[in-house]
Amino acid sequence: MVETDLPHGYALTSSGRVSGVHEPGTEFRRAPFSDHELVALDNALIEATRATGVRFTVFIGDLGGAPAAGADALFPTVPDAERAVLIAVSPNDRAIEVRSGHAIEDRANDRVCQLGVTAASSSFRQGQLIDGLVSAVRVMAAAIGR
Repeated sequence: MVETDLPHGYALTSSGRVSGVHEPGTEFRRAPFSDHELVALDNALIEATRATGVRFTVFIGDLGGAPAAGADALFPTVPDAERAVLIAVSPNDRAIEVRSGHAIEDRANDRVCQLGVTAASSSFRQGQLIDGLVSAVRVMAAAIGR
């Protein structure tokens, strides 16, 4: 993703995250997550990335009719995809997909990705999306190591 592809008012930060604002006087659509939840997820992503050298990325949204294909199409657009792990959740489809880059496939293998899915699933069943994502990131980071 490059900054020129982003809508007006959005920027790609040095960490690879997208930051956006809204125009003064326009209606602000409230995020579906609390500030506390967003901070917890951000902290988990930062800690995991620093501890492993692997860039962890989370996507929450529609992955299309075939969530696996949607995650496959989304993965190349994440920053530093060769050294990244993508945890993609399509809540309406009740689907979670995990992808890892070629440069880290020996560290973030199928077993590690399945650990992340398993860690997230329990919280997801209880309606706790962010808690599940935080658990997945932490479990995968511990399994990947340095």
